[in-house]
Amino acid sequence: MDDQQVIDRINELASDEHELWNRESVGNATDADRERLRELEVTLDRCWDLLHQRRARRAAGMDPDEAQVRNESQIEGYLG
Repeated sequence: MDDQQVIDRINELASDEHELWNRESVGNATDADRERLRELEVTLDRCWDLLHQRRARRAAGMDPDEAQVRNESQIEGYLG
């Protein structure tokens, strides 16, 4: 997956997330919608992480294609 493919995926997921947040904001979200929001949050975080890895590897003169999608516990376990 190249940078543009990751960006396209992020945009697609963000659009889905936006639609679900709109449902939530008017009180029309279901439990399934809320679960999907949680899944989208994690998937978006993983995509952003992959994009950041690719850019960092490129900046360091390394092969960006060797960046790997990290698992949820690695991504969601970051302390900020």
